[in-house]
Amino acid sequence: MKPPLLLIGQGSQDDAYAAEFGRFVHRLRCRLDQTGADVSGGYLERASPRLSDSVASLVARGHHRLVALPMSLSRMSEEFPAAMELEQKRHPTLMYDYGRPLGPDPRVLGLLAERLNEAATEISKPRAALELVGARPRLRAVDSLPVEDHPVHIEPGETAVVLVGEGSTDATANAEIHRVSRLFWETHAYDFMTVETAFVSVTPPGVPGGLERCRRLGAKRVIVVPYLLFAGGLLERVWAQALAYGAGHPDLDIRCAEVIGDCETLADVVIDRYEEALQLVP
Repeated sequence: MKPPLLLIGQGSQDDAYAAEFGRFVHRLRCRLDQTGADVSGGYLERASPRLSDSVASLVARGHHRLVALPMSLSRMSEEFPAAMELEQKRHPTLMYDYGRPLGPDPRVLGLLAERLNEAATEISKPRAALELVGARPRLRAVDSLPVEDHPVHIEPGETAVVLVGEGSTDATANAEIHRVSRLFWETHAYDFMTVETAFVSVTPPGVPGGLERCRRLGAKRVIVVPYLLFAGGLLERVWAQALAYGAGHPDLDIRCAEVIGDCETLADVVIDRYEEALQLVP
């Protein structure tokens, strides 16, 4: 029997994030079921099931070696190793190996390109406007606008992209987001004016700073692409910051893409990381 795969999420009190993470764990469980590999998921904080509960359940089912994969696009933070070391103290027979972070795998960049193209496709439809639906910012298509309110034709060369990462106190992790932006521009978005980098929090530039740089470069339209795995609080903060900036710059057409999300291609990347880690198991 293969060692189980343990997906580790940061954790969020947002139901949307928890639901999508849960669906993704289920997708992996179905994909790996035929290989005899168990799949479990746990959060470091703020959500259930907690990592400690998931590890205890695996150990209770007779698993004493596992592959732990942080569901992170950037380099592994210190929180993940510290949490697994704590679990090893709780379960002295437990052994584990880590899977590499998911980004910037070429397939992940391809998924970002899909989200960018989906947002760009909306441009040919009635104008999508950022607005607050309830307490959450959402994109909504406006069905009927006066003719003069319909956007004029804007070339890709007049359209900029802002890639938005989480932001970290770790300078190396932030530098990795800048690297991803460059890779994304050269491999999937070279027809656009530029791909700028921004962060949700912790470190500058924020989303407004990224949008402002695009405006000063002469962009007539900006598409904001979140470099995030799942929907949730971080995505809402990205959209809220874009909404606030757009309110003060009505002449700049701002579009927001979706997150990568639960999908088969992302599952392919995770399974490859899992199989790669298994090669290290003696």
